Parts: sequence; structure tokens; C-alpha cells
Amino acid sequence: MKKIMVMACTAVLAMGLLTACGNKAEDGAAGSAAPEENAAETENATEESGAASADKEGGKTFTVGFDAEFPPYGYMDENGNYTGFDLELAAEVCTRNGWEFVAQPIDWDAKDMELSSGSIDCIWNGFTMQGREDAYTWSVPYVDNSQVFVVPADAGISTQADLAGKVVGVQKDSSALAALETDAAALAITFADLQRYGDYNLAFMDLEQGAIDALAIDIGVANYQISSRGDAFVILEEKLASEQYGIGFKLGNDELKNQVEATLLEMAEDGTFMEIAEKYADFGLTDSVCLGK
Repeated sequence: MKKIMVMACTAVLAMGLLTACGNKAEDGAAGSAAPEENAAETENATEESGAASADKEGGKTFTVGFDAEFPPYGYMDENGNYTGFDLELAAEVCTRNGWEFVAQPIDWDAKDMELSSGSIDCIWNGFTMQGREDAYTWSVPYVDNSQVFVVPADAGISTQADLAGKVVGVQKDSSALAALETDAAALAITFADLQRYGDYNLAFMDLEQGAIDALAIDIGVANYQISSRGDAFVILEEKLASEQYGIGFKLGNDELKNQVEATLLEMAEDGTFMEIAEKYADFGLTDSVCLGK
């Protein structure tokens, strides 16, 4: 009897062990499948999140590179805010496209690096097209601009010939400098010196103090600077050069250029472009803008 009972108990115990191992194996199989499924779900979620993030960054943020010392196109106002004709145009373009507008002041000498690195989406700040046609993807021109000389009203300088033997200032990497190094090179060699400046505020300070005798500059900026300084300065009637302003995008970025340009043309068509230009009428912008005329 004991032998029979022992055999029966042994059989029951064996069955229990087999059942327990079977359950553990099944649990183990289920457990090993779960991490794979979770990993796949996590990967999909990450891809979707990344796509959404990229869409948000690419579709809603428009970063404009500009020279913060270049009024009336881009500058800092008395309240410490960046403003100007070009920045107002860019802000309206962003509003109409549902983008976030970012005004990014840059070192003008580093503008190409900023654009090629993707730190900015475009250069929009009284940016001259002439001589740079093949270096950027350009919008249509929207301002006709000229390069002029500003001199003190009492300096006895009335023509470009009077600049012979004088110290003349100019901004680095500017259209005025390009003109003095090319088409107007014969004029430039008559100067006693050609001083290069990083920004026009410093150049005008030197002009006021007599450190330089004249300043080669964009006419729009010249009008702005002179209007804030009374009748201390005058613009020589003879122009140094003429040019047009456009919006410069990274070479080949036609998609973004086309979208911005289409919005800008829409603004010209409905009158918004001129409404913004009229805010800067005292600086001659209503006479020099060429879009929509």
C-alpha cells in the first residue's frame, strides 16, 4: 500500500513539475516578445515625434539675418526692439504663412557663413543684388537704391572731385565699397585714405568728429541718418552707383524663395507693401521702392 501511495505521489509531483515548467516557458516566451513589440512601438513613436518636430521647425519658423545697424531697413529702436522696413515686411510674410518670425542680428562680414550653416533662412536687410547674382537665390527686387557720399554741410565739398586728398569712410563688404573698388576705382585712388567700418553708427560718429571727411553710403541709410542729425550733413548730388535690393536665400533654395516671394507680391497687390513703406516716407522709401509700381 505504501509502495502504491509513494508511486502515486511521485506521479502527481512529476505532473506538477511538468505543468510548472510549461507555464514558465510560456511566460518566458510572452515576456521575450513584449520588449520587441515595445521597442517597435517606441521606434514608431520616436519617428512620428521627430517628423512632427521637423515639420514644426521647417514650417513655422522663419529666421531673417540682418544688420542691426542699418536703418531704416533693420535696426534697434529706442525701446530696445528690432524694427525697420525689411523686418516689418518679413513679419507680415510670416503672419500670412502662419510662421514664427525670428529677427536674427548678424555680423555682416559673417552673413554667408550664417546662411550656409542654416542659422538663418535668408538675408533680408537692404541686400544688394548687383555683383552677387550667382552667389544666392534671389527674390524679385523690391527697392531701387543708390550709393552716395555724405559730407558735413560746412566742409566746402560739393562734388566728387572735391574728395581728392580727403579721408573717406565706407562700410566693410558693402555695395559702396564694391563700387569704389571697381567702377569708381579711379575716384577712390584720389582719396588720402579709405577707412572701412563695421557699422554706420561708428562711421557717422567719426564724420561728426572730423576723423573722416566723407562717407560713402546707401541713400536710404543716408536719409535716415541725416534726418536724425538736423542740417549738419548733406548728400552730394552726383551718385556713386545705383543698385537694387532683393532677399537673398541660400543658392538652390527655390522652394522657400518662391513661397516668400509669392507672399510679398500678394502684399504689393493688396497695398500692404506700400502701407509699410509709407511709415518710412521721411527716409525716401516711398520713392525708391519698385515692387508693385
